[in-house]
Amino acid sequence: MTDIIQTIIPAPRMATAFKRALRSFALIRESGAGMMGVALIIFWVTIALLAPLISPFEPNATLQPFAKPGAAFAKGGTFWLGTDHIGRDILSRIFWGSRTVLFYAPVATFSSYVVGIIMGLAAGYFRGWIDEVLSFIANVILSFPVLVLYILIIATIGSSGINIILAVTFASAPGIMRIVRGLTLDLRNRDYVAAAQTRGESSWQIMLVEILPNARGPLIVDACLRLGYVIITIGVLGFLGLGLPPPDPDWGGMINETRAMALVFPHMTIFPCIAISSLILAFNLLADGLREISLGD
Repeated sequence: MTDIIQTIIPAPRMATAFKRALRSFALIRESGAGMMGVALIIFWVTIALLAPLISPFEPNATLQPFAKPGAAFAKGGTFWLGTDHIGRDILSRIFWGSRTVLFYAPVATFSSYVVGIIMGLAAGYFRGWIDEVLSFIANVILSFPVLVLYILIIATIGSSGINIILAVTFASAPGIMRIVRGLTLDLRNRDYVAAAQTRGESSWQIMLVEILPNARGPLIVDACLRLGYVIITIGVLGFLGLGLPPPDPDWGGMINETRAMALVFPHMTIFPCIAISSLILAFNLLADGLREISLGD
């Protein structure tokens, strides 16, 4: 597999593209919004990695139902964010739930981009019937309301982590395809593409080496925004009972399980909502920072 990739994308060009991506992220410190987003992302990533060590209790252990924030546990310890209706510590479940969302959201987004980029490059570069077929498929999928599409897919194939990734990929790839197609249509007529064609490079080598790296700016910004959308999607699916099967901690599922008691015990839903909102805000701030950098280049 490595030999095939290096045949399509020579090692020096891969290194150059990688350095360009690192440079773009290094420049993020020039943006205040971007730095706030990075700080929030680092915070949640650290929480996710250290969840087994810093969680005060087991996330699924039944301890003391309806405990309010700051309540002491009779056997030792403090429920800093309270407990839910069956006595599970909310802080511990939020910590463990961060591992779920920070795994499935990036994987689903990456999977969507792989499919969408391949479709968009092929449609924009080859044009003709390939473009017509791929654009028709994308338009048909995009004609459905996104939430309805997610519900139909998950209700049909079942709720699991893998199925969430498949549903997000199926619903998101067409939108990414349209973005990549538009960028490819603009870049395919550039001089460096003509020079690559003169050198006899293959079509996919031209698309992956010459066109895709030059389209990275808008795609990186869109990827950060789309990560926020996917986090919302995972939360909404969990709220609708179509997320990860219980008892695995899931922020959307936590809100769903306790929404009927929100007026009497608001802490059960407020804190998971804050967790979801802060992570979405982080990726939106990062996208704003990257957009500022791209406009300044």
